[in-house]
Amino acid sequence: MGFRVTTLNLEQDHKRWDDRRELIVGQLGELKPDIFCINEICIPRQTGRYLQHAAKERHGLEYNLVQQSKIGGLSVVDGEGILTRFPVRETANFDYRARESVAQVARVEIESHLVDVYVTHLYGSVGRDSFRLYQVEQLLDWIGSRDDVEAKVVCGDFNATLDMASAALMATRFKPSQTEPTGFTPLQEKDGVPSHPDWERFDRCIDYIWVAGPLKVRASEVCFNKPSLDDYSLWPSDHMGVWADLEFE
Repeated sequence: MGFRVTTLNLEQDHKRWDDRRELIVGQLGELKPDIFCINEICIPRQTGRYLQHAAKERHGLEYNLVQQSKIGGLSVVDGEGILTRFPVRETANFDYRARESVAQVARVEIESHLVDVYVTHLYGSVGRDSFRLYQVEQLLDWIGSRDDVEAKVVCGDFNATLDMASAALMATRFKPSQTEPTGFTPLQEKDGVPSHPDWERFDRCIDYIWVAGPLKVRASEVCFNKPSLDDYSLWPSDHMGVWADLEFE
């Protein structure tokens, strides 16, 4: 059996969320993922729940939602989430104890297979990779402690390209589904200031779907990569997402 996984950094509710959320919902209906992993849920506005409800109302896509707030001061602002149409058998979360970041896992049942689906958002792209390397070391140790399931998928914004130590370490245990650029889009604020003005557009892959165990990547590309037809500065997010069609070997 095949299933589709997607991942996207939502950019909380920044940069014209009320407008760009319609692009996300529209393209979600085109993709119809079985599992949708999301970074930067806006906790006050419950943007994860908004996408869950809008997917059902607009497209008939019914998802279970599990989410985890970050820690410290960000706990009331930002979080990670997983929308899945599969039954959730258990969930857990992990505190990196560094830079308020967390990881979350949902163990889902896909027919007779159990799959651990992780979502995380590592330290910011302008920061030192040594922080991300520390986080990846912890993440891999945590994943290794949950060794009673073979099939594993890790999604999210790693803020690192594969030539950096943190992503390179991840690649020793997991395979990225694709490495096309995901950051950054020409999304602009209402005043015309682009997201991440100091960075080039579409010049790096920092968002991933990592796969390990008896899973084969049938196809994978970027997604949430279509701007508004009426406004090229309005995109679903400041990142593009990734989708991957996976099947059991």
